[in-house]
Amino acid sequence: MSLEQRDALVRDMCAHLGIPDAEAILSAGRLTVEGFDVIIDAVEDDPAAFYLNFDYGIVTGGRTLRVFRLMLEANLTIYAQDHAQLGLDGDTGGIILIVRVAYAPDLNGEQLAELLGHYAEHGRYWRDNILQTTDDMFESLSNGTYLWIRA
Repeated sequence: MSLEQRDALVRDMCAHLGIPDAEAILSAGRLTVEGFDVIIDAVEDDPAAFYLNFDYGIVTGGRTLRVFRLMLEANLTIYAQDHAQLGLDGDTGGIILIVRVAYAPDLNGEQLAELLGHYAEHGRYWRDNILQTTDDMFESLSNGTYLWIRA
């Protein structure tokens, strides 16, 4: 049932956003949201939910360890309450956010679109304030001079 629910939500989201070809998104299993690649997946082991996998971008060389520490802090302070986790893709070195979205009777395509936009905003924060900052700005962040966005 999980796959059918996910497909119905994606179709509803596409109708809400005026995207004409929901079937192309479903067959690819991915879409682009505000410049971020997102995989929408349902797994057999968890029929009560589906997953959104956001690709936030590549970590600049020499910063991986400090960015990983910031991601661990964010996982504990922000994302744990959302059933989400930041991590590093071992193959690409990119930052990924995995969000577990539980099926609910009132979950619809409009809410899915809002959720995708919400986590795209998080991606912009990570990209603009952590991944692509100048060395001086990054040093301040990695030394603890920062303020997390509210989830």
